[in-house]
Amino acid sequence: MQYAPEPRGLLTARRAVAGYYRDRGASIDPAALFLTAGTSDAYSILFRLLGNPGDEILIPRPGYPLLAYLARLDSLNACAYPLRYDMTVGWSIDLDVLQALITPRTRAVVVIDPNNPTGSYVKRPEFRQLDAVCRHYGLALIVDEVFCDYAAGGTAGSMPVDRNGFESLTFVLNGFSKLMGLPQVKLGWIVVAGESGLAQAARVRLEILLDFYLSVATPVQHAAGRLLDRRHGIQRQILTRIGANSRFLEARIERTGNCRVLRREGGWYAIVEILDSVADEDRALHLLEHDNTLVHPGFFYDFDREGFVVLSLLPREDAFRGGVSRLIGRYGR
Repeated sequence: MQYAPEPRGLLTARRAVAGYYRDRGASIDPAALFLTAGTSDAYSILFRLLGNPGDEILIPRPGYPLLAYLARLDSLNACAYPLRYDMTVGWSIDLDVLQALITPRTRAVVVIDPNNPTGSYVKRPEFRQLDAVCRHYGLALIVDEVFCDYAAGGTAGSMPVDRNGFESLTFVLNGFSKLMGLPQVKLGWIVVAGESGLAQAARVRLEILLDFYLSVATPVQHAAGRLLDRRHGIQRQILTRIGANSRFLEARIERTGNCRVLRREGGWYAIVEILDSVADEDRALHLLEHDNTLVHPGFFYDFDREGFVVLSLLPREDAFRGGVSRLIGRYGR
């Protein structure tokens, strides 16, 4: 119950987070860690750190719609760079278009690793090119890795924080919402990395911004170490659930001639492409009104055309199987 405000977060909690990265094979100095009340809080703080009103950030498309709203709330413009899908290699960043979108007002590039909803990890060559682009144009790189522990098939995802070669100013975001399945606990963090001079200047300014808010509750900081120690059991349950649901979905989709599941490398969402003439919104509303089944239409995530639904792989297996069966029963053929 004692209140000892610390803008970066209590040292005991930051050491616990550094221990999480140590288990992943990354050496993170607790002094490079800044605790926040979740990743949305972290985004808003970083947008205020990096930009002035009217400046721009680059975000992925398809992508999580919250980013554009957070940017607008902080008086920034969000410009979307495309992710391209190939049936053999999966998703990749269109780096040519990304670079063409950069203007004198661009301040940062946001990557989600793995992305929501595509489940695609940023590949090592892509990270090297992104680092070079950000370094050349003087941009920051914001890496949201909240789904990084949920790789499909047990394959570890990329871990940018342990790559000492990053020279651009880099901010890595994570937190308990996805890592622990505890969105209600409200603990996230920012790792500041990159070229030492840029990183040190950012740390000084970031500490001032966080001192304005002191938004992280003391009890969760004291509990951070014990909660992180229990993450493996929670993650095993989540991975078991999404694995079983993913296998069922793929087996059912294979029986159709007009549907396919797009390649997923991580995260807990699946994208189903349906080849028909039904609009995404009409499909989602019809399933909700007539079958009590909730799917996300592709335009929620800024897909560039109709014909996609996004499914959460987190529901109980019986509920998920029933929903998939109703979806396929109406629109599969």
